[in-house]
Amino acid sequence: MQHASLFDALQPLVLTILPVYDAKVRLFLLFLIICPALACCQGAPPGFKIVRELDYVGTGNKRQMLDLYLPESKTSKPRPLVVYIHGGGWENGSKNQAGVLLSLIKDRDFAGASINYRLTDEAVWPAQIHDCKAAIRALRAHAAENQINPDKIAVFGISAGGHLASMLGVTGGVKELEGELGPHLSQSSRVTCVLDFCGPSNFLTFAGEGTIINVDDPKTGLSKLIGGTVKQRPDVARNASPVSHITSDDAPFLIIHGDKDNIVRYAQATEFEAALEKAKIPATLITGTDGGHVFFGAPLFERMSAFLDRHLLDKDVQLQEGAVPSK
Repeated sequence: MQHASLFDALQPLVLTILPVYDAKVRLFLLFLIICPALACCQGAPPGFKIVRELDYVGTGNKRQMLDLYLPESKTSKPRPLVVYIHGGGWENGSKNQAGVLLSLIKDRDFAGASINYRLTDEAVWPAQIHDCKAAIRALRAHAAENQINPDKIAVFGISAGGHLASMLGVTGGVKELEGELGPHLSQSSRVTCVLDFCGPSNFLTFAGEGTIINVDDPKTGLSKLIGGTVKQRPDVARNASPVSHITSDDAPFLIIHGDKDNIVRYAQATEFEAALEKAKIPATLITGTDGGHVFFGAPLFERMSAFLDRHLLDKDVQLQEGAVPSK
């Protein structure tokens, strides 16, 4: 977690000394800085084995593969699964950046998975959510052989990955977003709970004071995702926004967001929480005090672990809202 502190320290420096670069370039530089924090643990933690490059669609596309992290210890009952979805503005990133996932499961009797999905240089929306849903269906179809409980699947994503995790949480059964990928179409893509870390929730309200992302720039990751700017493609922007799909049967959410996030504004988190609560969906918002786009620390991991205990292990634990230190 030392790398996360480095990110917090260098983020304002990058934005200060490189003001001539456009938002896309600055976002990419920030992604390069955060990569070490997310990729710090490439191997399996003690007591786990890795099953790499599992093709969840069946076409051999490297962007449609996942890695499984399975406890080596024997179990008398299936284990819950935590699925990680990487960030990178929908145009960068890899399932190999699973260090934060491994930090969550290393001392727990959980299985883990980290998935790739097609980036914007290969496909536009809704390809990304189709991939994620195909991955969940494949994991559920092979749950028994991997000693995974198919009824206890959490999804956890950061930034663009947080957006996709949120979409999984609110679009169970939405036919147009299910896609027709892979051999397991009879399986459900629903998830048990969602950990959304600084993910966008509403692209129609994404712009505003405080974000370096220009939604009118056709070269940003967001524009590439939806096939044009928000003004040019408002219907697609709406379709790709988690707030547009909230219904009363959605999964419970843990929303994590820094109040000084200059990429995805903090207002995205508060808007999303309010919309979930209006639909009576359990939603807990954790605010990183003076937190930038990504931050870590022991208090945050404690609350994330409590959330997983409640929804994956059915423990009667209280979920604490409010602020945590971002450093």
